[in-house]
Amino acid sequence: MNPFKVFYDEEEDILYLAKEGVEHEFVEIAPGVNAEIDEKGALIGIELFNASILLKNVINPIVKKAKAA
Repeated sequence: MNPFKVFYDEEEDILYLAKEGVEHEFVEIAPGVNAEIDEKGALIGIELFNASILLKNVINPIVKKAKAA
């Protein structure tokens, strides 16, 4: 099983988790959250638009811990 790689486009504020494969279709699973599916129906990617807003409750505590270290 190939692990997902994480990419972040700071200018567009998109977080993308991906593994090798060719996108056959995508499914919007929530506003601003897309799942990419290959032709066998396997998940090959997740896009999070406005990632800094969607993940602020996760990112802020991590940043505070990092600053305290």
